[in-house]
Amino acid sequence: MADALTLGRLLLIPNTLDLGCIDPTAGAPPDLQEVLPLGAIQAAARLRHWVAENAKTTRAFLKRVEAITPLSAPLQSLDIQELPRPPKGGKPAAPGVERQAVEALLAPARSGHDIGLISEAGLPGVADPGAAVVQAAHRAGLTVLPLSGPSSLVLALAGSGLHGQSFAFVGYLPTDATQRAQRIRELEGTSRKAHQTQLVIETPYRNPAMWQALLQHLQPQTLLNVSCGLTLRGGFTRTDTVARWRQQALALPTDVPAVFSWLAA
Repeated sequence: MADALTLGRLLLIPNTLDLGCIDPTAGAPPDLQEVLPLGAIQAAARLRHWVAENAKTTRAFLKRVEAITPLSAPLQSLDIQELPRPPKGGKPAAPGVERQAVEALLAPARSGHDIGLISEAGLPGVADPGAAVVQAAHRAGLTVLPLSGPSSLVLALAGSGLHGQSFAFVGYLPTDATQRAQRIRELEGTSRKAHQTQLVIETPYRNPAMWQALLQHLQPQTLLNVSCGLTLRGGFTRTDTVARWRQQALALPTDVPAVFSWLAA
């Protein structure tokens, strides 16, 4: 293992939650400084090597950074490598292949250069790809430096008023209606038994279907929160009992991310 003083670091760079959406009142994406600390923006501007979920959206992010502070090198010259994509058809990668591909992404750090890890929105490795790169960095003895920024899960939990001392993020629920209903009931039972808030997400175009499934299968006294478009203009977070939610119409957008959470009585 190389001397830690000669190695670069892996910086976990936070991204916004707006996915580059245009603010209609400004005709441009929201001001980066409204949601990201200046220190994170300046750190991003200094980096010349990146590991990204998506290279195109990373370049768009860096253009917004450049509007605030100069980049250390022209955008076209930056080294932006994408995370390995899972094999098609849901088949697992051959043993060792994914690990080798991930470790190859850290080559600049082994030569003394800092690398930025970034996802399309929020914090890399939290409900987003990137954990494998962080694990590889630890194996290689690299310094891992997570920088503060918005996480939709944490913001939703804080804004929900639900139990924040014990909670579980369980990702996506099954798309099959029968399997999804069963999973909702299982998670509600876990919430009741452990007094634990449950958080899930869904692909935005399925937001309405997820909402209706929760209203249908959760018990009336369960507290249910939906947090949609947090940090965006018009974003909101609302909590009520399932019984009261059933008495009011809520039209969720199909192009804005949402977090759903509940706490069973």
